[in-house]
Amino acid sequence: MAARAPRIDWLEQTGSTNVEIRERALAGEVGPLWIAARRQTSGRGRRGRPWHSLEGNLFASGLYVIDRPPAQAAQLSFVAALAVAAVCDAALGDKARTRLKWPNDVLVDGRKVAGILLESGAAPAGGLWLAIGIGINLCDAPDDVERPAISLEQAGARLDREAAILLLAQAFEQEFQLWMQSGFGAVRDQWLTRAHGLGERCLVRLAQETLDGVFGDLGPDGALRLDLASGQHRYISAGEVFFPAAG
Repeated sequence: MAARAPRIDWLEQTGSTNVEIRERALAGEVGPLWIAARRQTSGRGRRGRPWHSLEGNLFASGLYVIDRPPAQAAQLSFVAALAVAAVCDAALGDKARTRLKWPNDVLVDGRKVAGILLESGAAPAGGLWLAIGIGINLCDAPDDVERPAISLEQAGARLDREAAILLLAQAFEQEFQLWMQSGFGAVRDQWLTRAHGLGERCLVRLAQETLDGVFGDLGPDGALRLDLASGQHRYISAGEVFFPAAG
């Protein structure tokens, strides 16, 4: 099936593109639709953290309505990561420089270039609405963050926001159609070819404990398989992952 042409709406300013998507979804919009803002004042990352919406970067969210349970819908964060990687590939011209870090970060040269925030709710006409929030550091990156960040410009590539959102929307639609037609397995296989830290020691910070093991694989539902020194496997659905070897 050919990918649908993406519809893109530009806003001069918004608090959060994900909030804009939610409001439109609750008003009956079904998408696919992408909203991008030239200025975002209250961007959010995972776990309620603020997103540093620096001037000139891309702040965008996609709206899709699907008839799938929330657990399956969560797999679209991997679809989004592959789409962001395609944007980076187009800008950098070197696929080896872009890696995907579980659960939903995109790295260039080992530093964070983009983040993804997936939110959902019940659509008025049935099904599940999804807000696929994506921030890409095109020309600037924050320096007061927990993990080192980078922009595409700092990595030697220039890409304006208009070109970036078009590439992103097209790449997401292509990967979304693959997910719809072939299931998560096809997406998982692609994601693993670009996985950051696969086979390496990592620390996984959970709400009540921190686990030390090896990132062994990605489960069939997208959970991280942590191989412990005891020989046991733990499947992690949500947590903060750190790779000591990367510094």
